[in-house]
Amino acid sequence: MIGAETAATPRRAMMGRVRRLVVKIGSNVLTTRNHKLSGAVIKRLVEDVVELRAGGLEVAIITSGAVAAGMGQMGLDRRPEGIAELQALAAIGQVLLMDSYKAKFRQQGVPVGQVLLTAEDILGDRRRYVNLENTFRSLFAYGAVPLINENDSVAVAELRRKLGENDMLAAYVANLIRADMLVVFSDVEGLYEAFGPNGPEGELVREVREDGVDLQGMIGHSLGHKGSGGMATKLRAARLLMACGEIALIAHGRKHRLRDILAGQELGTLFLPRDRKLNSRRRWIGFAGECRGSTVVDRGAERAITERDKSLLPAGVVSCEGEFAAGDVVRVVTERGEELGRGLSRYAASELRRIFGMSSPEVEKVLGRPALEVIHRDDLALF
Repeated sequence: MIGAETAATPRRAMMGRVRRLVVKIGSNVLTTRNHKLSGAVIKRLVEDVVELRAGGLEVAIITSGAVAAGMGQMGLDRRPEGIAELQALAAIGQVLLMDSYKAKFRQQGVPVGQVLLTAEDILGDRRRYVNLENTFRSLFAYGAVPLINENDSVAVAELRRKLGENDMLAAYVANLIRADMLVVFSDVEGLYEAFGPNGPEGELVREVREDGVDLQGMIGHSLGHKGSGGMATKLRAARLLMACGEIALIAHGRKHRLRDILAGQELGTLFLPRDRKLNSRRRWIGFAGECRGSTVVDRGAERAITERDKSLLPAGVVSCEGEFAAGDVVRVVTERGEELGRGLSRYAASELRRIFGMSSPEVEKVLGRPALEVIHRDDLALF
């Protein structure tokens, strides 16, 4: 068993507090065996989204299916392995995918906006990240439903390397727009106690709490079983949302309806965080800024930043790795190798190597200027 089920949290009241929602739907749900888009699945999703919008929710959709739809259009039975072929199929299928959504939403009188993303749009540059955040804010203000997909036609290899499938793209978008909830629709009903060679085994885990289960262990367990790598990326996505203080849910895209989930029915696996939320700046630091290196901290510094909300001082650093500049995002790692979080370093790596382990007066003597925090608590996002 990979996770113990806890006392169930009443879902109806929790779902009633959701005001902004991201829904991710996978290729296996959207397409048929012959790689054709399922009009029935898209129609049902659109109807549910329109109904939720009428109730005051803002909804964004992360949709897979472009490559699969391109295969169906071109009569291909097997997915090509070459990047150029995949990019071409994505370009063909993306048109079909958006046309299908647009037609269904037009019947309901709801406008849509297509957003194609690469890793550079979300990971790394803070200004680009904020511009994208403003774009989504404007789409919601116009009353449009954002339809989001990875830009496979130009960035297949790069996006796979940095984001790792649409599950993580959905988590990053949910983090970016500060959604209250992420729903991941898959071809399984949720997280099961175990995964065997033929798929899920044991009981469905109805609820996972951040402080009640080893999520990293669950991810490793999923990766270690044939056919369950897709679950590993879904667990990573859920962990990201939980770290930001939001909820996530994995459900079956053909058996479960979005409106029933938001009505509080006990469907899928619900992932609950502790009662805290990260602000927009810390979300970028923790999950979107590209890490340039690491700082390793001692036990005293670990307790200070995790238990007493203190800044990281030079005296608490035992080593650093990588070549980073002042203002870059760095990992904060314990001597045991556990990543505590990420923050903006106020020192370049070359300076930090000269002063780590020193008191503030010692730092001032070495550098010839007043000592700074290595990472100020306002610039630190803890996991």
